[in-house]
Amino acid sequence: MANTDGMAPDASPQDTDPRAVHPAPPLLLRFSPPALLAVALVLAGATAAFIGMSGADWWALGALAAAALVLQLWWDRTARARPGPHAAGATYYALRSALGFGLAWINPFCAFYAAVGCFDVERLVPRRWIPLGLLATAVTIAGAQIGGMPPGSMTRWVFYGLLVAVNTGVFLTVRHDAEKEEHRTRERVETIRELERALTENAALHDQLLLQAREAGIAEERRRLAAEIHDTVAQDLTGVISQLQVVTDSREPDTVRVHAERALQLARHSLGEARRAVVNLAPVALAEDDLPEALRKTVARWSERTCVQAEFTLTGTAEPQHDEVRATLLRIAAEALSNAARHAKATRVGVTLTYLGQEVVLDVRDDGHGFDPSAPPERGTGTGTGSGFGLAGMRARAERLAGELTVESEPGLGTVVSACVPSVPYER
Repeated sequence: MANTDGMAPDASPQDTDPRAVHPAPPLLLRFSPPALLAVALVLAGATAAFIGMSGADWWALGALAAAALVLQLWWDRTARARPGPHAAGATYYALRSALGFGLAWINPFCAFYAAVGCFDVERLVPRRWIPLGLLATAVTIAGAQIGGMPPGSMTRWVFYGLLVAVNTGVFLTVRHDAEKEEHRTRERVETIRELERALTENAALHDQLLLQAREAGIAEERRRLAAEIHDTVAQDLTGVISQLQVVTDSREPDTVRVHAERALQLARHSLGEARRAVVNLAPVALAEDDLPEALRKTVARWSERTCVQAEFTLTGTAEPQHDEVRATLLRIAAEALSNAARHAKATRVGVTLTYLGQEVVLDVRDDGHGFDPSAPPERGTGTGTGSGFGLAGMRARAERLAGELTVESEPGLGTVVSACVPSVPYER
């Protein structure tokens, strides 16, 4: 009889005998043999007159019962000293089956003692000998079913053989079903263990992804802040420097006054942009105007400041857009105009805002020098990427809204910057 007290708590189905994975209840294993032996002796005493037991039969019955008790005591001590399946279990099962057969030979009702072999054969007998152990149990039980051993006639022998075969078949079928259920149970246990390991790994991966997402968010916010500063304060300060440079180089009072006023206006606008950036990074131009009007004013201010002819055109039906869409297109327009002023040496610039239902398209065209978009960018070139926030910054802004930015340009033929972003109507 297997004792599971000594089994390692973390033993897996692969590391232990499968019969020891799900032990039967200790009460069934430890007390079924002596309990059924007691039942057998009581029934033998009650049916002694009916069976016709003699004094010799009683002596033989008592001797076999005593031997069964001694065998049980020996096995209990052996199982406690050597936990788990071992060779002594098969010896115990064989001797117990022989004693059960002898008791049932004397009185068929004693076959109750032999029936315990159906319960623990898998724990006591090696796997390849289990059918033989069940056959031994079936031999004893079939003898009781025909009314006692030996059979008195050929017909009884035939019925006896049939009962042995039927009982053995039933025992093997039940054992097969039990093995299948045990196999499914082991699979479920292993699946649960794998799920636990997967959950542990997923928890660690989740924490790692959260950390990476947090770091990526911080990096993205830094890039966005840098782009906002570049597209607002830096551009306005560049304009202030340009106006002050004219003031410094000019000796005409009217010219000095005009450019000084422009520098003052740019400085004030830059201050407003800086304050707004601290609040929510939304352009000042969008605080009171919608996107088309903000673009119109931006183009007009840029034309006045640079003395370059520029015009704004609205195509389609304007729809109020989400703040991110408005801010993104306005920033892209401002950066494209800044590039045209600093690098393109354009004489005419056109800005077109087109509403296409599901998309909003912004086009900025100039007749400047142009450049080769496929050429590697260089610092200070017309790509505006010298600072890291020219075309690359505009493209990043468009892609942040699942849009795209394209550039068409050839040396001497001007440049067209086109930004297309999804239309996201503003919901009041």
